[in-house]
Amino acid sequence: MAKAQPYELLTTLSEGVEIRHYPRHTLISVEVNGDFESAGNRAFRPLVSYISGANSRGDRLAMTSPVVQAPHQSAHTMSFVLPDGISANEAPLPVDGNVSVHEVAPREVAALRFSGSWKQSRAENNAALLLRVLQERNIHTVGEVFYGRFDPPSVPGFLRHNEALVEVSNLHSSL
Repeated sequence: MAKAQPYELLTTLSEGVEIRHYPRHTLISVEVNGDFESAGNRAFRPLVSYISGANSRGDRLAMTSPVVQAPHQSAHTMSFVLPDGISANEAPLPVDGNVSVHEVAPREVAALRFSGSWKQSRAENNAALLLRVLQERNIHTVGEVFYGRFDPPSVPGFLRHNEALVEVSNLHSSL
C-alpha cells in the first residue's frame, strides 16, 4: 500500500467534511483528454514511468496516495504526490515532455471521503455535498473541486477510498 500524503486535520464539519492543512508538497502531473472515468487509465503510464525511473537521474520514487484528478473542460490533470520532503527543485526532471513537476504551497483544503468504484456521477454528487456544506458555513472555496483516488483498481469498489477536495479560504471567521 502506498504511503498517504501527510496533512493536519483542523476540524470536522457536518456530513463528515474535514478541513485539513496540507504542507508544501510536490506533484508530477500529466494532462489527458477523455472522459472522467477513463482519464486515470490514460495518465497512469506516464506518471508510473516517471516514478519508475523515466526521469533525468533514473531515480525510482515511492508511490504515494492519493492519485489526484482535476477535471477541466474536456481534459483532466492527473497527478501523483511525490514523497514527503522532495521539493520541485530537487525532483528529477521528467524524460516525457508531457509530464511536469510543480510545487504546491501550503494550503487549507476541505475533503469529503466516499467509497465506491470510480464513477463520474458518484464523484460529482459528493462534490456537490462538499460544496453545500461549505456554503452553509460561509467557507469560501478557491478554484475547482478535484478528487483523490487512494486504491488501485484491483480493490473491490465498495472498499475503495476516494475523496472530493477543494481549497478553502477565510477559515478563521467560519470555524
